[in-house]
Amino acid sequence: MDYYLISAAAGDRTPAGILVEEFVLYEDYTAAGIDSVEWSPRTGGWSGSPGRSRALRSDPALRALATAVSREAAARELARLGGGALPEEAELHTMFRHRQALPTAAPLDLGTTRSSRRYRILFAGELGSEGLAKASTALRLEPTGDPRVVGTAQASAGGHGFTWELRRIGAGIAWCVDVTVRLGTGPAIALGALLHHHRQAIREQGLIPVTIERFA
Repeated sequence: MDYYLISAAAGDRTPAGILVEEFVLYEDYTAAGIDSVEWSPRTGGWSGSPGRSRALRSDPALRALATAVSREAAARELARLGGGALPEEAELHTMFRHRQALPTAAPLDLGTTRSSRRYRILFAGELGSEGLAKASTALRLEPTGDPRVVGTAQASAGGHGFTWELRRIGAGIAWCVDVTVRLGTGPAIALGALLHHHRQAIREQGLIPVTIERFA
């Protein structure tokens, strides 16, 4: 699950609420939707928040109020705000009632082989120089010289081969991590683990994950 502190005003370090989200994935690790629930001191309780999740990805003003944190940090802030103990994730699951569905489409035929897949993890927001440097380190990127592509990397895991790149989409509009996997004979769990790691690595730098798409 992903945890966010939501401030009342930009620059205010005191959170006014806590948002919990979870990406719902298909078997091929593309995103089907986002479940979410929010705690507010105004109500003193938890409630579904698909509208907040949608706005977080479309409204730069709201993104400026959100800070990605660990579960432990969210628990500390909830207790400090008088909300008691943070429910276990199994209990949070029971509070997810209004899923934000994400658009899906069949993978495009880009001429890749059946053993090759191409994914895009899309993010909303902007990376500053510090965040960009940390993201490059987390993804082990090597510079490309292409102003549109921050860097590329490759690795093998679980019998599969992976390459990925961090790419800017427009000026201040969005970022993405494009991943190509050459499937081997092992289980595809390594693919899911890599996509999860990359999504979290960029989320920790302040960008908001929007979806996980498959192009081929």
